[in-house]
Order: sequence, then C-alpha cells, then structure tokens
Amino acid sequence: MTQYVSDIVLKQRKIRFDKLGTPLQIKDKQKYKSSLKRWQKKLLHVQQAYFHQHKRAIVVFEGWDASGKGGAIRRLTEQLDPRGFAVHPIASPTAEEQGRHYLYRFQTRLPKPGRIAIFDRSWYGRVLVERVESLTEERAWRRAYQEINEFERMLTDDGVRIIKLFMHISPEEQLARFQERLHNPYKRWKLTEEDIRNRARWQDYEAATEDMFDYTDTKHAPWHLIAAEHKWFARISVIETIVKALSKHVDVSPPPLDDDFIKLAEALLGVEGPKSPGK
Repeated sequence: MTQYVSDIVLKQRKIRFDKLGTPLQIKDKQKYKSSLKRWQKKLLHVQQAYFHQHKRAIVVFEGWDASGKGGAIRRLTEQLDPRGFAVHPIASPTAEEQGRHYLYRFQTRLPKPGRIAIFDRSWYGRVLVERVESLTEERAWRRAYQEINEFERMLTDDGVRIIKLFMHISPEEQLARFQERLHNPYKRWKLTEEDIRNRARWQDYEAATEDMFDYTDTKHAPWHLIAAEHKWFARISVIETIVKALSKHVDVSPPPLDDDFIKLAEALLGVEGPKSPGK
C-alpha cells in the first residue's frame, strides 16, 4: 500500500464476521411491514432531496451467494421514483469490456446529478472472485486495493456519496437457501453451478473478504456489515443504514414552496389552496 492509501484506510477498526454475534431477527410480520414502510418513506424523502439538490449517490451491494442482495434491492427501490435511480447487476465483463481497465465498465455507469446508482456486485469482484478463482494475476489484484481507494476517493471528492454494504450469512443458512432454490421451480434459476463451486471455497472467500475490509474500509467510503441471516431484519437494516448514511450532513427536508407559482397555478386551474386555521 502507498502512503496515500494508508492515510485513508480506517486501520483502527477490524471488520470481522465473528464480531456480529447472535443474528438478530424480526418475528412479527406486521411489525416488519410497518417498519419497512416507515424506512421506505424516509428513503423516498432522501431521494427527493438528492434530486432537488442535484446530489449523486452510489450504493454498493456485496455479499455471499444467496445472502439476500436481490430481495434487499427490491425493497430498497420499491417506493422510489424510478426516474431517480438505476440498478446495475454486475456479471462477467462483455467482449467490449474485456481488455479494458476493469474499472471502465463501472465508470460508464456512474450516476448523473440527482440520481442514485445501485450496484448488485461491483468493482470489488477484482479482489474477491478474481482473486480466489485466479482470474487475474496476484500483482493485479493486490494493486487493485489502492486503485479502488483512489477511484472512490476521486468520486467522493467530487461530491458523490458512496454506501458500501456486505450482506453476511452463515454457511448453514446458505445451504438451507440453496436447498430451497434447488427444489423451488420459481427460484431454481437463482442457483448456478458457480454458486455451488464458490461454496466449496468458503474459507478462501472469507479471507479475501476480510482483506477487502482491511484495505478498503476508508473514512470517505466505509464498509457496513449487514447481518443477513434473517431476511426481514436484513432488509430493514439495509434501508436504515442507507437512509442514515445518505442523510448525514444533508438537508432532507422538502424545498420551500414557490408562492408566486402556487398563486399562478391556482388562478389558471380555478382552485383555491387550503385555508389557514380559523378562517
């Protein structure tokens, strides 16, 4: 690591899976629905604030296979204005993307002012799957920690807010979800041979992920470890984490009304606004 990278990495904390403790859960369905609705509404207000203030945000989802990234993203975007966000599912690079720098295909998907970009998998594949599966040379994935930090630092210096989430489940929970997918015709498409192969290298992926935390958990783009053993709790935790991170030092209250426009619109539409109390 260069001096520049060592200055921004949060070396004082170690993110480790075994520090999560007993997985939390929400058992009452009505409580889950009520909490989900409340946090989705808060997120919508944040999205509106980012739109009006021309701010940009990136949400990165990483995690174990079957950890619930897709389900969390669906609940995350369920109540948002579709014009204000884009979800980018990241798979293997296309023929056009191969041979270019690995960050190229992410640079082309960066959000415009007022928009939120959501990445289902991301540039961290360089130091996870490409490292573990030996898809790139060791010197290349080791160099990527610095490249990723500088890439994210460039974006945050330009005003982009980056939220990075890793969804964690136990090997036992993953096996149970694989088994459900295997025997459910409506979920079978989610389970691939690659998922099964990856499971056999759990310890290698765990080591690679904890190295990723060590080298890329930065002041400007810290990692958030989500306990995803129980889906309802995980979905609420994801949205709550994003709302709090995007709201930090940002005025999320609605913009003031334009009185002149309201009077003009009322006159043209032939309607009256709400009367003040007591009138």
